[in-house]
Amino acid sequence: MDQAVIDAIARWPDVPAVYGWLSLDGRGRWRLHPDGAATRGGPGEPIANTQILAFIDRNYAQEDGRWYFQNGPQRVYVRLDAAPYVLRRAPRGDGLQTHTGLDVAGVDAWWLDDGGRLYAATDLGPGMVEDRDLMPLLEALRTDDGRPVLEVLERPRGGAAMRVAAGPGWPAAPLHEIARTEVAARLRFFPNPLPPAGALPVESPS
Repeated sequence: MDQAVIDAIARWPDVPAVYGWLSLDGRGRWRLHPDGAATRGGPGEPIANTQILAFIDRNYAQEDGRWYFQNGPQRVYVRLDAAPYVLRRAPRGDGLQTHTGLDVAGVDAWWLDDGGRLYAATDLGPGMVEDRDLMPLLEALRTDDGRPVLEVLERPRGGAAMRVAAGPGWPAAPLHEIARTEVAARLRFFPNPLPPAGALPVESPS
């Protein structure tokens, strides 16, 4: 988090948080909701300014599974259309990188939902593999005895988890199957944070 942001929090600790103004789509794109209605759905508008995007990326955090952008002293809670992070294959090597540009150091577990989305519990937090990188990653995944994951998935396994690794330098982690409706609860994040009951409305982020 930027030092200027940390200093602003210390100087103005009681600025009300806002909800409904920012979302993260399934391709890792930040989207603004000028009507403040992100919590009610809707695609919002893409943010194109590279400086603003970099600022959001650097100051993206979470508390108790509720992810937010720290806009100076004010928290802007984020609606997540897929997961807190959207994961991509790193530009170099066999690793993964978040949509904010952070390198993933490790994966504790993988989750494949009933719609074909692949999630990972990473050292940085929960993430979903971006659709454009999904098939190359699935093709690279190997069980701990060296079998291609795609071949194993074609056979009935009775719901049993297998252990897989994404590359030579990655330790094996369990791969589970899961219903999409259960992903947020299992990976412990709130996809659509709502203001607490009785909170006063705030018209827009500061």
